Amino acid sequence: MNERRQSPQARAAWSRPTADSAVDAGGRLLESTREFAAQALEQAAEKMRGLREGMSGTAEAAQRRMQRYAGATSRYVADQPVRAVLIAAGIGAVVAAVVLLSRRRGNRY
Repeated sequence: MNERRQSPQARAAWSRPTADSAVDAGGRLLESTREFAAQALEQAAEKMRGLREGMSGTAEAAQRRMQRYAGATSRYVADQPVRAVLIAAGIGAVVAAVVLLSRRRGNRY
């Protein structure tokens, strides 16, 4: 009952410290959230840099491997030109047959 008899100014004066405390707590919460987000972004950036470095090493290894395969293929074609042409023609015929069969099946459905 005593609270109802207080003037609005008295109630405002009484609630001001609580409101100020809530505003301060909200500000601290916001700042800690910003710090947490900044740390999370920095950690994510570090992981991305690590992945990028790892991928560049993997890409270089794959490129070296492909160069070895290309070199081996070139040597094989140079050493066995007729056999290489026959193998290429056979692979081409198989690919053409698969494409033709897939087109025929595509028209049925």
